[in-house]
Amino acid sequence: MNSELNKIAGGVISALLVIFGSQAVIEMSSSSHGEHEVVGYELPKPDAGGEGGGSGGHGGEAAEAPAAFDAAKVAEMVASADAAAGEKLTKKCKACHTFDNGGANKVGPHLWGVYERAKGGVDGFGYSDALKGKGGNWDAESLVHFLHKPKEFIPGTKMVFAGFKDNKDLADIVAYLETLK
Repeated sequence: MNSELNKIAGGVISALLVIFGSQAVIEMSSSSHGEHEVVGYELPKPDAGGEGGGSGGHGGEAAEAPAAFDAAKVAEMVASADAAAGEKLTKKCKACHTFDNGGANKVGPHLWGVYERAKGGVDGFGYSDALKGKGGNWDAESLVHFLHKPKEFIPGTKMVFAGFKDNKDLADIVAYLETLK
C-alpha cells in the first residue's frame, strides 16, 4: 500500500513539474527579453531638502543626483542626536569591537573613550600604517566621516566595514560614542 502512495505522489509531482516547467519555457520563448532600452525601473528617490524642484526631463534628473556627503553637517547633528538609538545601531560593531570600560581588543580596538582619543591610540593594538599616519584625535566630524566610509576617510585602513549611509544613524552613533567616557 505504501509503495502505491509513493507512486501516486510521484506522478502528481511530476505532472506539476511538467505543467509549470512548460509554462516557464513558453513565457521565456515568447517574451522579448533584451529588447528594452532599460532593464527594470528606477525607484523614486526622496527629495533631499526640496532643491531642484522636480521639473521632469533632463533638468529633473540632474536635481535627483544625491548630494555629496558633508561630514561637518552630520557632526552638527550630533548635539541633538539620540545616543540610545546609536547604542542599538552599534550591535553590528560588536563582532569586532568592545564598548566596555577596560574592554579587550578584538579584531578592532576597544571603543571605550574613543571620542577625543588619538587616532591609533590604543596601546597594543596593531593599527594599519594608514590610520597611524592620519594623526589627530577622533572628534565628531572625523568619526562621522570614518564611520560613513572608512576606506574613503583613511585609504589603507584595515577596517573592512563598508560604513553607515544614513546621516541620522551616523549622528546617533557618534552621540553614543561620546558617552563612553
